[in-house]
Amino acid sequence: MNKLPAVPNRTGSHEQFFHGTWYRGAGAKFVPSRPMLKEPGAVERFVLDGWLPPKPLIDRDTPVTAFGSCFASHVSKWLDARGYRVNGSDLDLDAHIIRFGEGMVNSYAIHEQFEWALEGLSLEEGLWFGPGKEVALPSEEIREATRQILLGTRVFILTLGLAEIWVDKITGRAFWRAVPANLFDETRHAFRISSVEENLANLRKVCDLVVRHVPDASIVFTLSPVPLMATFRPVSCITANSASKAILRVALDELMREGRANVHYFPSYEIVKDVYVDAFEEDYRHVKRSVIDYVMSTFARHYCQA
Repeated sequence: MNKLPAVPNRTGSHEQFFHGTWYRGAGAKFVPSRPMLKEPGAVERFVLDGWLPPKPLIDRDTPVTAFGSCFASHVSKWLDARGYRVNGSDLDLDAHIIRFGEGMVNSYAIHEQFEWALEGLSLEEGLWFGPGKEVALPSEEIREATRQILLGTRVFILTLGLAEIWVDKITGRAFWRAVPANLFDETRHAFRISSVEENLANLRKVCDLVVRHVPDASIVFTLSPVPLMATFRPVSCITANSASKAILRVALDELMREGRANVHYFPSYEIVKDVYVDAFEEDYRHVKRSVIDYVMSTFARHYCQA
């Protein structure tokens, strides 16, 4: 049998070779080397490829609402500082998605906000807590404020943070975060890992609600690179975080492969984790300011009109 030549993968002045005896097909895309990732345009070729919208979604007049995990806050602050129309800088801050928007770290919290605001989901007991452990009540006034914000939005940027959740044993509802220590009741509260299927179902429901109520709006999903601060599993936090992010990333991939119109994925997670060797501060939780700026400038280059 004739030996097939090695398959080259080139970019700029760098190249690498892969074994030529395996069938690669016409559209195979290879993993880049570290030198390749430093070439101009590397993030577009090796990370953003296949994920970009056909044209920018955001101009200076586009109402944008971002909430979920921390990347949503970075988006809001970055766009607002550059004169884009970001909900939160000039709106009623009593809306939970504005006041506590970066604390809704699981897909249950994000879905619940949409269903509560847009379709009047009855929430008799508040399981929502702000960063100061304060109870965020589901009042009718706040629901209506949230509804108006959602109905007036044309681009949603929704960031998933973790798959580990605390739930109420009676209602089955998930908390935004963990349970405040002074309110914890082991007969009432339980910890568990949400599944790919559960998270995918939540994401589908969010998309369906947007189509039903705000049909001309787009959704950009992202995955936060910020790791778990702690895990409640009997394993190391680093390995638990790897599983948590993988669950969410697979759910997002399943959603994106459904080919839904106006639904996008921006790979901020992959940029931080794979393009940078040292992206985090010493606490290994906060992303360096320079990396955030790079991620945001990359987002703006492809999603925003100057």
